Amino acid sequence: MTQRERGARRRWTRLRFTGHIAGAGTAGGTRLVLGCWTRSPHGPFADVMVQRPDGHRILLAPDAWVADFVSTTYTFDEVRQVPVRVQGPDAGAAAGSSWHVTAGPLDWAFDVGRRVPLAHLLRAVPGPVGSSLTMARLTDRVARVVMPGVRTVGTAGNDRTEWYAARDLHRLASSRASWDGEDLGALADLDPPADFGFSSTPRFPSLTTLTSTVRVPR
Repeated sequence: MTQRERGARRRWTRLRFTGHIAGAGTAGGTRLVLGCWTRSPHGPFADVMVQRPDGHRILLAPDAWVADFVSTTYTFDEVRQVPVRVQGPDAGAAAGSSWHVTAGPLDWAFDVGRRVPLAHLLRAVPGPVGSSLTMARLTDRVARVVMPGVRTVGTAGNDRTEWYAARDLHRLASSRASWDGEDLGALADLDPPADFGFSSTPRFPSLTTLTSTVRVPR
């Protein structure tokens, strides 16, 4: 390791989050993004990013640590600290599994559908290789063409760099969501894409299994 590389390691800390991201649009124009993390520096947790039809962006976070970290990494107009509960991740991203999310005013249930063809390539990449920043930079070029709006590496808030290593990808077969008891409408594409950071989830409703790495200044 060169002196320059040792200096870079001293200036940055890498935080890794392993789990799932679900993204879905609704006929009413609300877009929903769930982060459900089974392993993280904060232990297991889940949070939900909501973008209303008028563009208003809301973070639903279970505690102060999550509220602070996520809102410092992404952009929101409003942050609410509410209980966030997810039923279903024990089944992983298996086709046919059902998930149920409750987070303050949001009640969201969805069923996982078939694996997309691209997922077979993602599953073939060894974990340590796939989660590297070098691989993220390579796959970013492909993602821009195959799934417009999706990026695998970029600049996050407060001088942070984030990259994603997806290992599996399924479509959502169905979704039912309400806000304060009001039905948000049928399952739809995320159109326009959710606007919380440098990348969106795929346009089609999906559940991605992945590791997200955030490099933060020490």
